[in-house]
Amino acid sequence: MDKLQTILIADDHALVRRGLRQVLELKRSFRVIEAENGEEALRVIRKEQPQIAVLDIEMPKMTGFDVALRVQNERLPVTLVFLTMFKEEHVFNKAMDVGVKGYVLKENTIAEILQCLRVVTDGKYYLSPSISDFLVRRNTRLVTPASDPTGINLLTTAERNLLKLLAEMKTNQQIADALHISIKTVHNHRNNICDKLGLHGAHALMKFAMENASLL
Repeated sequence: MDKLQTILIADDHALVRRGLRQVLELKRSFRVIEAENGEEALRVIRKEQPQIAVLDIEMPKMTGFDVALRVQNERLPVTLVFLTMFKEEHVFNKAMDVGVKGYVLKENTIAEILQCLRVVTDGKYYLSPSISDFLVRRNTRLVTPASDPTGINLLTTAERNLLKLLAEMKTNQQIADALHISIKTVHNHRNNICDKLGLHGAHALMKFAMENASLL
């Protein structure tokens, strides 16, 4: 018989917790504990020492990121999985930075969550297939060759086009109009570029665009 594993499910939506718990408890190798907010989740992790904690990102009292940071700082022996609606690349990268091993979108099936649990139990990373490119780009950014010190080759054509317009001092609305995209898409592109290039600060992207305009 498989070794019994303790899994924490932390989500402020009771239906999500109970639905996932019902499925997991059909698997005889899982013991499931629930938490309805981040503060409770951290208490459970400290006291019960589950092997895996499945956390929502947006929770009352403490977010999934808050819990992950405390786990990281206190070196608590638990594998973290985010089960979330957030598909943005910068959110994923932030999750990786705080030690999350699994990143699963809520829109996906229970079967995928079970697959994630199996994979992270073996010490590997798992993320939903629809966002698998995020990990590829993250890893590529971390080993960017000396031949491309700026990291511009990591950017998509759309992202480079946005940078060209930014270097021309265009506003977000002007960029949206020129590229025939929404303001929200402009913001998403900007966030993704900053993630890929490791840029931080309010004016870092503008400075980068102007300094590297000739390469775009």
